Amino acid sequence: MLKSGQVVVVATGNAGKVKEFAHAFAELGMEVRSLRDFDGLPDIVEDGDTFQANARKKAKTIGDALGLPVLADDSGLCVDALGGAPGVYSARYAGEGATDADNNAKLLRELKQLAGAIGDVPASEAHGVVLYGGARFKCALALYDPEDGTFMDAEGAVEGRILSSPRGEGGFGYDPLFWLPEMGCSMAELTMEEKQAISHRGAALRELFSQLRKKV
Repeated sequence: MLKSGQVVVVATGNAGKVKEFAHAFAELGMEVRSLRDFDGLPDIVEDGDTFQANARKKAKTIGDALGLPVLADDSGLCVDALGGAPGVYSARYAGEGATDADNNAKLLRELKQLAGAIGDVPASEAHGVVLYGGARFKCALALYDPEDGTFMDAEGAVEGRILSSPRGEGGFGYDPLFWLPEMGCSMAELTMEEKQAISHRGAALRELFSQLRKKV
């Protein structure tokens, strides 16, 4: 059972994700470390066909290697006009080793190629920006405790649209292209507190923490 003051490893080297998770775990008095804090860890092939399958695989692989509780997430962007792509391939949409800028550029290229072929791409203008069709961010979390081999799972999602050009300097990944109609801004224009309140990862964390508070 997890305890206050315990170290939890977040199975990512993404500084943006680590910052978000550390901010959340602080309320339970837990210390967060990332993959960057350890050497010689096994490689993980994210070959699951769902976000949850990939999250569980990452958590168990790293947890068994370190003997520490590990929280892993798999999250991504699902765009209606692209049949749900990039989906589980979000982080490597433009190829292995792709940067956020590479992935964003490929997404825009593909949507622009579809413009005119699908009536909803592009769909409208709002707040002075062109919006493509509907999309959603999805997140699956898996917290694995190697001490007893158990998992705690949680999921979250947030609905939005895709911008025709990036807006905002915050966040990471596809955040600058993800428009939140009800807030009139992109995900990258939110503060961390605002993002956690409405984001897919924030929703999944709230579900996870609801389960954790009953056990910590």
